[in-house]
Amino acid sequence: MIINSDFSRKLARELLRINAVVLRPHEPFVWSSGWNSPIYCDNRLTLLYPDLRKEMAVTFADFIGKTYPEASVITGTATAGIPHAAWVSEKMNLPMAYVRAKAKAYGMGNQIEGGVRKGESTIVIEDLISTGGSVGSVIDTLQFVGASVKAVCTIFTYNFEVADKKMAHLGVPVHSLTDYATLIDVAIEEGYVKTQDLELLTDWRNAPETWPKKLAVKS
Repeated sequence: MIINSDFSRKLARELLRINAVVLRPHEPFVWSSGWNSPIYCDNRLTLLYPDLRKEMAVTFADFIGKTYPEASVITGTATAGIPHAAWVSEKMNLPMAYVRAKAKAYGMGNQIEGGVRKGESTIVIEDLISTGGSVGSVIDTLQFVGASVKAVCTIFTYNFEVADKKMAHLGVPVHSLTDYATLIDVAIEEGYVKTQDLELLTDWRNAPETWPKKLAVKS
């Protein structure tokens, strides 16, 4: 679900402008998963733009406050979700936590930093959802300690079926500032890709794990 359709298009335009999203239909990237991809997304670049990141935080905070007023903690995903969770929690005057990829091998051995108590309601802030594996692990960790994960709010999602199924299985809705369909529409409109490239992009979106037949150029 898109949080705000007007802001979704604005954000897609900004992500393209600052090269947080790069489209290369004819010279694909290789993701860490091994998938070839015509798109590379690095939302960490939004940290360089105070006005943009403030608007993102305000949009998240307004939506969460209206839709999930029972939320008592904002939880970031390590590492890219942490700063955005901090800005959202600051605007909402709520406690913040973040979840490590794995528990520390020293000290108290924490995996959840800041803390989410049993029975507390939390919203997870993520920067990007592709297959849903990373955010799914965060939800598992929070639910294991008895936290109630009300929703995931992400900057960007590809809306892959594998991620949708994973989130549905976990019983956690996903709300996004922008998504792949919006981004491609804006990219065509702004001239970042050509209309004739839509077939390639659609083929990838429909079967990312097997696309394309030719070898990709490693980024």
